[in-house]
Amino acid sequence: MNSSVNGRTIYKFLDSLFHITDEIQKLYCNDSIPWIIGYSGGKDSTCVLQLIWNAISTLPEGQRTKPIFIVTTDTLVENPVVASWVRQSLKQLDCSAQNQNLPFDTNLLTPALKDTYWVNLIGKGYPAPRHMFRWCTERLKINPAEQFIKETVRHSGEVIIVLGTRTAESSRRAGVMSDREIARVSDRLDSNETSLKDSLLYRGHHPNSLIYSPIADWRDDEVWLYLMQWENPWGHSNHDLFTLYKGATPDNECPFVIDTSTPSCGSSRFGCWVCTLVNRDSSMEAMIQNDEDKEWMQPLLDLRNELDVYNDHDRRDFRRMSGKVQLFERSRGNGETEVIPIPGPYTKQWREEWLRRLLTVQKLARLNAPPEMKDIQLISLDELSEIRRIWREEKHEFDDSLPRIYREITGEIFKDPRPGADDSQLGSDEWNVLEEICDHPMQLELMAKLLDTERQYATMGRRVGIYDDLEQCFMSSSRTQSEAIDQAHQKRDLKNAVEAGDVDMIEEITWADLKFRQQ
Repeated sequence: MNSSVNGRTIYKFLDSLFHITDEIQKLYCNDSIPWIIGYSGGKDSTCVLQLIWNAISTLPEGQRTKPIFIVTTDTLVENPVVASWVRQSLKQLDCSAQNQNLPFDTNLLTPALKDTYWVNLIGKGYPAPRHMFRWCTERLKINPAEQFIKETVRHSGEVIIVLGTRTAESSRRAGVMSDREIARVSDRLDSNETSLKDSLLYRGHHPNSLIYSPIADWRDDEVWLYLMQWENPWGHSNHDLFTLYKGATPDNECPFVIDTSTPSCGSSRFGCWVCTLVNRDSSMEAMIQNDEDKEWMQPLLDLRNELDVYNDHDRRDFRRMSGKVQLFERSRGNGETEVIPIPGPYTKQWREEWLRRLLTVQKLARLNAPPEMKDIQLISLDELSEIRRIWREEKHEFDDSLPRIYREITGEIFKDPRPGADDSQLGSDEWNVLEEICDHPMQLELMAKLLDTERQYATMGRRVGIYDDLEQCFMSSSRTQSEAIDQAHQKRDLKNAVEAGDVDMIEEITWADLKFRQQ
C-alpha cells in the first residue's frame, strides 16, 4: 500500500474513513426514513454500497431495522458484459444480506415497454439520440427511478437517496452538485451531533427526499484504494471489477440517474452499447481490443457505429411524427442561409432495416459469445410485439412485415405473446395489390392509411372521430414530398407577409394556394 494518496497521507485517509463510517451509522440510526442506494455496478456506486454495508453490519442487530433499498436501472441496452456483472452482483447481494441478517433489499428496474430503446427507435422511428434530441435518458433511466422513489415516498413519507456522485469526476458534475441546495443537517439530526454538520446531505428534486453523497470529495485513486484494500463484504470480487475497468479504460462509469439535473453518462464510460451521445464507445472498443474473449461484441459495436450517422436525412421522413412539414433555417457556411424541412422519424424502409440488422447482430452474438452469454437477448419478444403493434395500428402498415423479417433472419416463426395479435382483416396480400395499382409511394401511403383507418373503426359501436382521422390521412399523405415542402414554404412566406403587412405578397400567396387546391 502506498504511503500517500495524492498528497493525503494514508493515516488521514483512514481517519476520514472512520468519520464517514461514524456519519453513516448516525444518519442511519437517527430516524426511520428508508434509504435508496443507486447502484450501477461501477466503482463509485460499489464503493458507496460497500461503505454503507460495512458501517451498518457493525451496528447491533437490534438497530438494523430501517430498510435500505439497493436500486439498479437496467436500460435493456446496457453493455452486455457490465449488465451480466451487475446481475450477478445483485444475486450475491441478496444472498449475503439474508445470511448476514442485514436490511438490504435489491431492486432491478427496467423501463416501461412503451419507453424502451428499440420500441422508440425501430417502432416509432425516433432517430438515434443526439444532444439536441436526447429522448433516451428520461425514458430509460429517469422514469423507472422516479417511479420507485415515488412509491417509496408514498409508503414511508420520506426517503434518503444515496448516490456515488463525486465532485472530482468532472467539472460538469461538480457544477451540478454545487448548485444543489445544501440542507441544514441540524434540521435532520440532533443538534448535538456536531460531527455530522459537514456531511454532504442535499435536498433532492423529488418531494420529501434528500440526497446523500458520502464520497463526493473522493478522488479516483481513493476510490480504488478503498476497493482494493477492503474486501467486498457481499462476496463480489473488487479485483475482477478493477480488471473490468482496466480492460475498458478510461474508467468513467454511467451513474444512477434520478432526474434531469443528475448528470447522465460521461464522454467514455460503461453504459448503453447503442449510445450515440458520444463520438465513439471507447470502453467497448477497448474491451474488444484488449480481450479476445470479448471479440464477439464487435457486431454490436458495428451496429452502434451504423446508428451514429450525423447527417441521416436520407434515412428519415421529410415530415415530423405528426405528419406535418416543419421548416428551419440553417447556415450554409458561406454567409448564406437556407430553409429546409426538419427531418422526422426513420422511414418504413429504414425501420425494417434496423430490425434486420439488430436481429442479425443478436444471432451472431448467440453464436460467438461465451457459454454464460449464449442466451443473450438484445431485444425481447414483448418489444418485438409492441413494434409490430405500432407498425400496424399507428403507422397503418398492414403488410405486417415484422414476422416475415423475424423468420428471414432467425429461421424461426415469430410467436407474438399479445393475445389476438395475429387477427387482421388486412394483410400482405392486400398490401401487394395496393403496390400494384398505386403510381407513387405517397399514393400507397394514403390508400393504406384510409383503408386501415376505416378498418379500425369498423368494429366500433360509435364511429365518433372517424372523419377527423380520415381528414388527417389526407392532410399528411395526399401530397408528394415536393408539393408538401412547397406548401410549408408558402405558409412560412404568408406568415412573414402578414407580420410585415405586405398586402401584395399575401394576395399572391393566397391565390397560388387556391389554384393548387383546385387542381
